[in-house]
Parts: sequence; structure tokens; C-alpha cells
Amino acid sequence: MRILFMGTPDFAVCSLAALLDAGMDVCGVFTQPDKPAGRGMALAAPPVKALALSRGVPVFQPPKLRDGTALALIRELAPQLIAVVAYGRILPKEILEFPALGCVNIHASLLPKYRGAAPIQWAIARGETETGVTAQYMAEELDAGDIILSAKTPVGADETASELHDRLKELGAAALIDAVRLIGRGTAARTPQDADAATFAPILKKEDGVIDVSRPAREVYNRIRGFTLWPGAALNGLRVWKAGLVTEGIVDNTCIVCGDGGAVRLIEVQPPGGKRMGIDAYLRGHKL
Repeated sequence: MRILFMGTPDFAVCSLAALLDAGMDVCGVFTQPDKPAGRGMALAAPPVKALALSRGVPVFQPPKLRDGTALALIRELAPQLIAVVAYGRILPKEILEFPALGCVNIHASLLPKYRGAAPIQWAIARGETETGVTAQYMAEELDAGDIILSAKTPVGADETASELHDRLKELGAAALIDAVRLIGRGTAARTPQDADAATFAPILKKEDGVIDVSRPAREVYNRIRGFTLWPGAALNGLRVWKAGLVTEGIVDNTCIVCGDGGAVRLIEVQPPGGKRMGIDAYLRGHKL
């Protein structure tokens, strides 16, 4: 089976590596164009590109998918299946319909819950205790395709989005291998999603990270855990990297009291233009 892989960030690296390690025929990789990064704003390759080149897989970085260029490349590669993991682009109908075995996507939620761009972050921010990954056949509507299989995992009470991300990328890679093998054998399920049960995980905006202390303490804590990396949890300009929910003990000057009377203890913070530091070090020269 000839497979074209489409993916861009670190989350997708595990899935590409799993396909290659399983000896599957990856005929090419589509990833997003290199982008400026760092203080020098030098062009940086996406993580998926770096892995593909190191393993001798042809890499293609079409800036657009709807001008015919990408479709022409796909016709030349002639994949029987397209595997998509966090590519970051919506595939047009003509690409979705090209491979004989379809397009399979790994999504970091238990669909139909948390369709959209930020399922890991919103699952934690909204206090979910269970999540997982879903392998689905892709459809024109975002994350609405028929389900092949799902894999569940509990969410730790204090787990952050970055920690859950690192677990789900491994779970997603295993799910992709299972799905591809089922497709190859002609035994893959096609379970329609219940559209009435769908929830959404929209793209995060900077303002999503602003801490609203009028919310209940548990909700404030969940949002800090969910938005650690992006957009970052911010309290009066102070970035909160680590915190804890106060369930017992004294509420002191390291804590913020929330709308329900509960409190969240700040553990590691970063002032504007400064470095990450423990809350005690910060409070030696500042007040919350």
C-alpha cells in the first residue's frame, strides 16, 4: 500500500516514524512551508520535514492546496491512502477523493467531542477526566468523518496540556498503525459520528489565556493547566507556568482567591521581560 503522509508539528512526528518503523511504503510527505523562528527569524523546518529527510522520504511543501499544484504532485506520487496527522490545512474535495482507499486522519480527542484545532487544550480547560484519539475517514466537514477506531486514556487531575500532548502523540501513532492495517485488510469500520453529540475546540486566542478570578477555582486551575504553552495563562501581565488547586491548608500570599471562595496557589511564574521563577523568588520583589 502506497501511503502519502501529511503532517507538520511534533505531534505528527511519532505517527510518521511509526509508519516507517513498521515498514510501510511512505511514498512522500506533505508538510507546511518552513517558517521564520527564533530571535534571528531564520527559516526553520517543520519537525515532520526533519524526520522525513533523515529517513530518505521525499518532502513536498506546497504553499496552497487549491491551485492544482498539490493535486498534480499527488497524481505523480499515486498514493493508495493519504494519512493526515496535524497537517494544519483543510484538504479540498479533489484531494480527499483521489486515493482509492481514502484519507485517514488521527484526531486528538474522542470524536465527536472536541472537533477543531485545539482538542487537547480545551479538554483540559473544560475539566475532562477522559480523552483519547480517534482514527477517522476524512470528510469535507472538519473532523466529521466516519470513525475507524478510538483509543481512550484518563486525564490526570494535575496533568497539563503539554504532558497530555506527549502521551496522545504516542497513542495516536499506535492508532494510525492499527487503522492502516485494518484498511489494508478491508476490515476497517465506518461508524458515522453522532452530530448531535459534537462539541468544538476552536483555535485559541491570546485572550483565552487571561485568568478571570471571578470564575470558580477549579475552572481557573483547569484553564491554567490547559493553556500552559499557548496562549499562556496570564494574571495581570504575569505568566503562570505552574499552579496548584488549594484543597486544604492555609491560603497565603502565593494564592489567588477565586469567585467561589476557593483558591489556586501559584508555583512558577514569569514576569514580563523576565525569566521563569518560583513564586517565592518572585514575591521577594513583587506583590500579586
